[in-house]
Amino acid sequence: MNARMVIRRFGGGLLVLWLVSLVTFLMVQMIPGDPAEVIAGEHATVAQVNEIREKLGLNRPVIEQYFSWLGGVLHGDLGKSLFSNRPVTATIIEAAPPTLALALAAIVFAVILGVGTGVIAGLRQGSLIDRLVSTLATLGIAMPSFWAAMLLVSIFSLSLKWLPATSYVPIEDGFGLWLSHIMIPAIALGLATAAELARHTRGCVADVLTRPYIRTARSRGATTSRLIRRHVLRNAAIPVITVLGLQTSRLLGGAIVVEAVVGISGLGTLAVNSVLSRDYPVIQGYVLFCAVVVVALNLIVDLAYGWINPKVRTS
Repeated sequence: MNARMVIRRFGGGLLVLWLVSLVTFLMVQMIPGDPAEVIAGEHATVAQVNEIREKLGLNRPVIEQYFSWLGGVLHGDLGKSLFSNRPVTATIIEAAPPTLALALAAIVFAVILGVGTGVIAGLRQGSLIDRLVSTLATLGIAMPSFWAAMLLVSIFSLSLKWLPATSYVPIEDGFGLWLSHIMIPAIALGLATAAELARHTRGCVADVLTRPYIRTARSRGATTSRLIRRHVLRNAAIPVITVLGLQTSRLLGGAIVVEAVVGISGLGTLAVNSVLSRDYPVIQGYVLFCAVVVVALNLIVDLAYGWINPKVRTS
């Protein structure tokens, strides 16, 4: 992929981040209630509430508040929490590892299960395995992640007692211990993505197998493994990567619900608590952080196109 295209994609990503920051700031301002009243308490006087609002800068015009906050963002400062008075950047960095670990484990699980079963089903169209994969994929897409999490906890934690039901253990405390705690929420979060990947991979593989170059390769005596490795997987990968990029973005939203079910204190818990307490700076910082992750994922997907398909590099 040429440098001009990378610069263009990067510039588009910066524009998206600016729009997200603007829309988020304006929407947060429309949340009912006054955080100064929440901080002051039920029995505070009007003078006390006004004093808090002035101290926090909430009495300034909205546009002035926005540009003041944006100036801090450009210098890596997302402001301070209205309640804990801690830097928002430090708060997000502290809450991010469990959520990012959960999302990464869910992606790995989804890719292994979804792409693997999709390739097998695509190579055996019309067989019992193909019908079984298609049926299970439909069920996986329809299954809510929170319900899957509760079902897995009920079976593997409460009944069989194989895995812990709640909490999160950092990977620094041991890979085996971390894996045992992350497995249930990762599977619950990644099931729908695995099902979506399986369906798309199956369709893409089946479509590639009908192309003329596949018949030509077979006529030249190409083995099945070589055919799959050099022709089928590479040509079926672009649509699958697109779906993976879209599904990965959605995992951040689904992680909020799964974290609540299994008792993981990550970005989801931080977001919910911030909304309930009307902690504007933390809400804005959280949304901007998620936007940066999504934009980065989209850029990676674009770069992957150029690596897989040489035509994209020259187009």
